Amino acid sequence: MVLLARNDETDLVKLAIPGIPMVDDYCFSSPECMTKEERFDYKGMRKIWKLIAADFEAQNSDPLLFPGKASDELLEKFPPTIIREVEFDMFITEATRLANRLRRAGRLLELIVIPGIPHTGTLHIDLKASKMDLNAFKTAINEYLI
Repeated sequence: MVLLARNDETDLVKLAIPGIPMVDDYCFSSPECMTKEERFDYKGMRKIWKLIAADFEAQNSDPLLFPGKASDELLEKFPPTIIREVEFDMFITEATRLANRLRRAGRLLELIVIPGIPHTGTLHIDLKASKMDLNAFKTAINEYLI
């Protein structure tokens, strides 16, 4: 979404639906402020971010690596967005922060948080929460795309 916004090409996307998005460097902050799930995973997430980046120190402020660091002006160019999350996910704080920023920029259509489940919980199709997530996704598609 960042590259599309930078290139003024977000008209190519009618609706963006990032699910459980990794969007900023929150895992590099103090673990004392994190939820239990974030504290459990922050060390692994730090390693993953450093593997994703070609040069982590040089790219640390780049919204292409961390979309949550995009300027307000760039966020205003994002496509209409629905963010999907689960309540006990290690990305809940950063996803919620991005949702708030997108709302201020007029680009957030919905923030959907499925209650009561952890990261990957929606993959367990026998859970009611998984069905809730699927229904929320279907509703979003019907409301905003069809």
